[in-house]
Order: sequence, then C-alpha cells, then structure tokens
Amino acid sequence: MKPVIIKVQEELKENIEQIFGKAFKNISVEVRYTSKKEIADFQTNFALVNSKKIGKNPEKIAEEIIKKFRNYDIIDKFEIAGPGFLNIFIKNSVVINEIKKIGSEKYNFPIDTSKNTIIDYSSPNIAKRMHIGHLRSTIIGDSLKRILKYVGFKVSGDNHLGDWGSRFGKLIVGYNKWVDKEEYEKNPIGELERIYLKFSEEAQLNPELEVSAKEEWIKLQSGDKKNVDLWKSFVEYSLKEFEKIYKKLNIEFDTYYGESFYIKMIPEILEILRKKKIAVNDEGVLTVFFNEKEKLSPCIVRKKDGNSHLYSSTDLATFKYRKDILDIDSAIYVMDERPKEHFRQVFKISEMIGKPYDYEKIHVWFGIMRFEDDVFSSVNEGRLINILDEAIEKAKKIINIKNPELSEEEKSEIAEIIGIGAIKYFDLSQNRMTPISFSWDKVLNFEENTSPYLQYTYARIMSIFRKLRKNYGNYIKNDNLIFEEFNKNERELALALLKFPYAVLKSYESYKPNIIADYLFETAKIFNTFYAADSITKEENKSRFNTKLLLAEKTAYIIKEGLGLLGIDVVERM
Repeated sequence: MKPVIIKVQEELKENIEQIFGKAFKNISVEVRYTSKKEIADFQTNFALVNSKKIGKNPEKIAEEIIKKFRNYDIIDKFEIAGPGFLNIFIKNSVVINEIKKIGSEKYNFPIDTSKNTIIDYSSPNIAKRMHIGHLRSTIIGDSLKRILKYVGFKVSGDNHLGDWGSRFGKLIVGYNKWVDKEEYEKNPIGELERIYLKFSEEAQLNPELEVSAKEEWIKLQSGDKKNVDLWKSFVEYSLKEFEKIYKKLNIEFDTYYGESFYIKMIPEILEILRKKKIAVNDEGVLTVFFNEKEKLSPCIVRKKDGNSHLYSSTDLATFKYRKDILDIDSAIYVMDERPKEHFRQVFKISEMIGKPYDYEKIHVWFGIMRFEDDVFSSVNEGRLINILDEAIEKAKKIINIKNPELSEEEKSEIAEIIGIGAIKYFDLSQNRMTPISFSWDKVLNFEENTSPYLQYTYARIMSIFRKLRKNYGNYIKNDNLIFEEFNKNERELALALLKFPYAVLKSYESYKPNIIADYLFETAKIFNTFYAADSITKEENKSRFNTKLLLAEKTAYIIKEGLGLLGIDVVERM
C-alpha cells in the first residue's frame, strides 16, 4: 500500500519534470501535511524554494503547475497561498478508499531497504545491576529496531556487554576474600556490587590489594581456568538478572557479543593499522593522528604497557567482525552524548582503513536522564528493576480507583502493561537529543501526552465494539456502505489516520521515535473530539453509522500499530 502523500509527491514530481525539463529530473518535491485542515490537506513550497533556479516568480510557477496538471485521480483542487505555497486538497473518494485499506495492506515506503543493518544498544556492565541510566539506550534502540523492521529493513539487535577489563581482577580478589556464598546464590549481582565496593575501600588502606588484582586480571587474560570459570559465573548470573528486566520491557536481542568476544580479533585490526601507516608508534604508544581539519584528538589503540583492550581497539575489531562475518552494511550505535568524540574517532579510522570497513556507521545519541536535579546512579532509587516495579504498583492503584470491579488477575495484567508502557512512552515521547527530568506525575498522567492517555483511547474504542456485541450480537459492519461526504470531524480524523506512514517515515529518517509518539497523541486527541461530538452507537443512519464505526476501527488499529513501534502494548479495558 503506497501512502497517499507519496502518491501526491510522485504525481507532482512527474508533472514538474514535464513542465521544467531535464534540469528538474532529480529534484525532491517536498509535500507536507498541513496542521490546519481548513487551509488544505497537503502543502508544497516547491515554487518558493526553486524560483531562483527556474528564474520565475513563485506564484507564476505555482500557476503553471496547476494549469498543466492533468492527473486528477487523487487531487480535488489546488490553491495558491502566500508567496507561492501550493495548497492541495484530496478527493473525498480517495480518502475513503485509503482509509478502508488501513490494516489490510503493508505500507510501501519509498526508501532503499536493502542494507543489512545492526543496532547496538543497551550494553550494561557485567557484575553491576542495571540502573535508570540504561533505560534510554535500551528502549530507544528497541524502538528503532522495530521502526526499521516496519519500513522494510533486515535488522538485528546486538547487546554489546561490558564484560571485560581490569575491574574483573578486583572482583576476583574480592570474591575470594569476602564473598557470602549464600547471598551470592540469592542475590549475585548485589553481592558482587558489595564486594567491589569493599575492595575499593580496603585498597585505600592496603595498596597491595591493587597488586593482587592486577595479577588476577593477568591470569584471567592468560586463560587461567579458575579465574575464567569465576568470570563466566559473573557473566551468567548477570545475564539472568538482565533478562528479568528485558522480559518486563518485552525487549529481545539477536546477539550478546560483549567486549571479550572481540579480544582475539584486536591484534589483526592493529596490524592493518600499522601496515596502512594509519597508527604510528609514539613513544611506545600506538596512536592514530588525524588531520587538523578533522578537529579530533589523537586516538590511542594500544598503550605503552602493551594493553590493547581499549574501547577504540575493541570497536575497530567490532567493525571488522560485523563486515567480515555478519556482512553488515550499516551499524547504528545507540548511546548517550558523552562518547561523541570517541565515535567520531573510530568512525574516521574505519574510513581511513577503507573498504570494506568504511561502511555506514551512525551514532544515535541522546541526552542524560535526570531525577530531582541529579543524574541517576546505581543506588536503590535508580535501579531499573525498582523503577519498573514501582510503575506497575502505581498503575495498579489508579486501576483500583478507576475500575474496581475488575478481577485481581486482570488488574495485575493491565497494571503491568500500563506501568511499563508509561515508563517507555515518557522517554520515547521526548526528543532524544534533550536531557530528561524524570517525574512520576508526568509518567502516569491520563490526560496529557502519555501512554496511559493513548491506551485509554484504545480501550474506549474497544468498549464501543463490546457494547455493540452486547446489544446487537453479531452485528454487521459494512465498509461498502459509507457516507459519501465526511463531516468536518470525520474528515479531520480520516486525514490524521492517513498521516501515520508519513510519521513513521520521518521517525526513521531522523531516528526519533518521538515523532511517532507526537503523531499518536495528536491523532488520539482528534479521535476524542470526534467521539465527543458524534455518538457512534446512537447513530440511526446506517451509512453514517458505518462511516463512524470504520473510523473508530482504523483509529484503534493505528494506535495499536504506533504504540507497537514504541514497544508498548494496548489493553482492551482500563
């Protein structure tokens, strides 16, 4: 199913090319939905933007487009507004037919989806509990994966775990000295965090502990069986803890390749850097220097002591593996804004190496989440599992007030969907490039731009169909018996529903899920205005009844589909 806005773009582009010739063969004709439906359905500023290139007044260009436009299968009429803006009105029959198709055909997006893409997100550290700071990478990455799949990409998700480094030497020393075996079995990550903290405190009094930790780290790197087995247990227990959170969030990964996975590949990538003279030995340190115009600091890929287990060398080995083994064409890294410089460095180095490792790489960065003016830390109030559980509990209290007649089982199921959805939506509904100040009042609001508001709108529509089934049994909805003319509220809602694939496309292009969230909120508001003004179940005119029912059904579909792209479920009742 080709979105109607794409059809309009193609019609206009073909017409403009015919009028103005080869010079406009490869131009982009931008067509946008208008926010005010009384002005137009769509609008293009082509005449204004290209007036100098064409050498004519924008209004004259717009007039020429209208005069020579021949294909009116889609367009009802044109109007010229202001300095050459072209307002476009779509035929009612087209709107109706397009609405009927929603949900029955896949959207055909005008983009090349042949790239094999991987998204790198979440990436918690082994032996540490996930805290609220991990939330943004985890759910933004998951949403982008869903969006890319929806538009047609072959995409996989990788959880690049922090499972290697000298801190494991400290953990091994701490484990051997202070572990509470019983507590380790019950609460392994909590016990490992306690051990690590105790090591830090004890090492200040006894520097010899640092020496012991370095020895244990070297033994781990060398493959000492005892240390390797202990390290593996740290990883295994950590993954079990992480999976509890991922299950609550309904998030899955295709691979869990941590830093340790790439260690054996680092020497090969360093050899490539040396052979190509990209990295040079600078007083025993293997370093990549960049041109002044790059405005990048030198990047160390191996330290003076021979240690090459660095973020830079690990990421370069990752680039190589993903091309050689996974045949990746594009990699998206969902991490906060702090490693911007690092990614610019390693992306540039892969470009300097050249093919095949200079494939597309994108750092999709986001602002830090804060709470009460402080950055979240790993203390109790910031632990992600606690935040998620609290969201569910708060949602259940609201449900108890709003719908006390539901069974306890139903309340619990609904509360989990609403609570988890509220946390996700709070994050995803905001521009990822801005910092976020966490607030429970904003998260679980049923009136504003929140997940509960959208879920409530969906549940309201489902209640319409329950009422119809109760009153009329197997009622028949006839999509062919539709009123020929929409009223104002119906037409506004219909056009809003047709805008969905446009919102998805813009969200994909900018890697910003908030565009979909904003769209869903605006559409839900339009539906609720329509619902309040025009009773559906009391409508006596059969064709008018079917028209309203069709719009309600398609609104529910779009809300469910859109929330699904954000990783959020819907509920039949609240």
